[in-house]
Amino acid sequence: MDIRPYRSVLYIPGSKERALEKARDLPVDAIIFDLEDAVSPDAKVEARATLAQALAVGGYGNKVRIIRINGLDSAWGAGDVAALRDAGADVFLLPKVNSAADVQALSDMLGNGTPIWAMMETPQGILNAAEIAAHPQLTGFVAGTNDLAKELNCRFRADRLPLQMALQTILMAARAEGVIVIDGVYNQFKDDEGLRAECEQGRDLGFDGKTLIHPAQVDVTNAVFAPSEAEVELARRQISAYEEVQASGQGVAVVDGKIVENLHVETAKKTLAMASAIASL
Repeated sequence: MDIRPYRSVLYIPGSKERALEKARDLPVDAIIFDLEDAVSPDAKVEARATLAQALAVGGYGNKVRIIRINGLDSAWGAGDVAALRDAGADVFLLPKVNSAADVQALSDMLGNGTPIWAMMETPQGILNAAEIAAHPQLTGFVAGTNDLAKELNCRFRADRLPLQMALQTILMAARAEGVIVIDGVYNQFKDDEGLRAECEQGRDLGFDGKTLIHPAQVDVTNAVFAPSEAEVELARRQISAYEEVQASGQGVAVVDGKIVENLHVETAKKTLAMASAIASL
């Protein structure tokens, strides 16, 4: 079972050499090298060369390397693609995707089949999530919760109730097409308790991981989005009980008073595969 973790996906400014250097040693599963929100307009052109040099030097290990370019409707998007399409990134992340046509536009510009992820942060994008997820080059969604809240004119609440319809629409479309789906950022980077609560909510909804704005958020996020020891132990017992019943050809597998069916075994095997993938990092 080929599973890789996306628990922690950290934004790093593509213009900051020091941040690009420090990111090499952070225990994150993926890095978004950001050329959009994290880079001021007067630094955007120079940031391309800074990021290209960092990627050329390498040293990011098994981390997934994602470049978030500026929008293709901006003054910098096309230049970002031209400068960095062969820089060795694993993924290009396109902001403010409204339709599959936006993904196709980036695909045409890349011309090399590099996987594309979409920032899901506009009402139109949410309403078109299914068609966006179905694009053949689209392999991941990132929830842009700050921009989405601004567009919806909704309030920030700890339970994120105003965003639930959008978050679940993103998830539904992603799962329908086998697309990776990453939750939005938690803005208060010194609030570990609040971060943990939001990570747990995102995990329970079905997200694969969370985008982060600060290295201080990595440990909590990695812990929440990894299978716990209890979950791993339960998965092993479920698989064992089910296989025993299958071998004997009689009875029903039961663990902790609950029936274990094939669908539970599939989930258990995914849990063990994820735990193994994390351990290998």
